[in-house]
Amino acid sequence: MTRLVQSRSCHCLLLVLLALGLLLPSRAARAEIPVDLQLVLAIDASSSVDFDEFNLMANGLAHAFRDERVKQAISSGALGAIAVTVVQWASAGTNAQHVSVPWQLVDSPAASEALADTLQMMPRDVDGGGTSIGNAIRYASRQFPAGPYRGLRQVIDVSGDGIDNGVDPVREARDEAVGQGITVNGLAILNEEKNLDRHYQDYVIGGPGAFVIDAADYADFSRAILQKLIREISDVPIARNDRVPAAILAAR
Repeated sequence: MTRLVQSRSCHCLLLVLLALGLLLPSRAARAEIPVDLQLVLAIDASSSVDFDEFNLMANGLAHAFRDERVKQAISSGALGAIAVTVVQWASAGTNAQHVSVPWQLVDSPAASEALADTLQMMPRDVDGGGTSIGNAIRYASRQFPAGPYRGLRQVIDVSGDGIDNGVDPVREARDEAVGQGITVNGLAILNEEKNLDRHYQDYVIGGPGAFVIDAADYADFSRAILQKLIREISDVPIARNDRVPAAILAAR
């Protein structure tokens, strides 16, 4: 009799566990939201970036997502939606990278405005340290499977003002990302390193259509990031280190 009761109890327990399994499927079984583009905005927060410069980057990003050309580029995609997250980075180490804006779906002008508001109020979560672009790329790469979205394209947008001086070789990190199907683009801010765009071209960017845009200084960041986002979101197939042609901007 005791064995019969135990058998029935085990049977009931198995039924409960099976029911829970059906109600709570694994991550692999859960549906993911498709988007045209998953975009990680990886911005430099190392010691070379002061708080005024950081705020110029945050405001520049906010201005870009309020721009009608960016909104139009988003809506003109096959799915009319992108997903965006923001990573701040500096040197290697567990406290030198931070997800400052979790994945956010942008599928309408209102959603773009909401992201702009979040970006404008974004706090500085990483304050100082070296310039480990390689570590930043690896950290950014790990964000793609972490959210509920799956992009037809996956892009890391690295913005910074210095050459890589971290412990993770940047070319190896770049190649690993490209091997995962990720494109790495660069925005080189030339206020301290006048040939930084060449460093980004040779070491940082990779993948289909990868490109670098330069900003003369942080005051020029808003102009540069706007042009960069239009190109990235629109997937314009230009792989040169120059500014977006006026004809492309006029058409978007």
